[in-house]
Amino acid sequence: MDVSGRAARFEELAHIETWRHEPEEFWSFYGARIAQLGTASANAGHLAIAELERRGLVKRVLTQNVDGLHRAAGSAEPLELHGTLADVVCLACGFRGPHEVATSQLGEGAVVPLCPTCGAVLKPAVVLFGELLPPALETAHEELERCDLLLCCGSSLQVYPVATFPDNVRSRGGDVAVVNVGPTGADRFARVRLEARTGVALPALVALLDGQ
Repeated sequence: MDVSGRAARFEELAHIETWRHEPEEFWSFYGARIAQLGTASANAGHLAIAELERRGLVKRVLTQNVDGLHRAAGSAEPLELHGTLADVVCLACGFRGPHEVATSQLGEGAVVPLCPTCGAVLKPAVVLFGELLPPALETAHEELERCDLLLCCGSSLQVYPVATFPDNVRSRGGDVAVVNVGPTGADRFARVRLEARTGVALPALVALLDGQ
């Protein structure tokens, strides 16, 4: 399957209508994704961002990632714009809990994990295709209103509405810096652009601040 075919398949499986009408297929896909959380760990880039945050140089992390690694690295309140795989939710009764509520059921042979409160089908606490973005997006725009420098790391910035963030900051008089391997949608707005991996560039920035 080519890249476009894989992308289309992902969008199909990660769609709210698949969760509603084909929960077995949906959870066969998402159960495997959530299981990978146990093998993932924060990298040097995540840790450097958390360190810059502790020093007061990064005010807030806005992320499209759903892996929870910014939290694992020590960032205080990362704004997870697309939600997190670390939790599951019930759209019927409002229950929210750790992903182990679902993975423990799947590990015991359940095909579809059910809410422990009302028995409805659980859903990963991520924004699926076909769903509205959560209130976190409104909070993100409030953060951008106060932003004097937007540091865009490790993203091609092709997915909307996040792709509009650099233009929003520049239009208000702020600056944009980009750290990424390959072109991004923010390149034309960037005052500084580094063609580098975040796991290399950001630790180097911390070392530079330390005079090393």
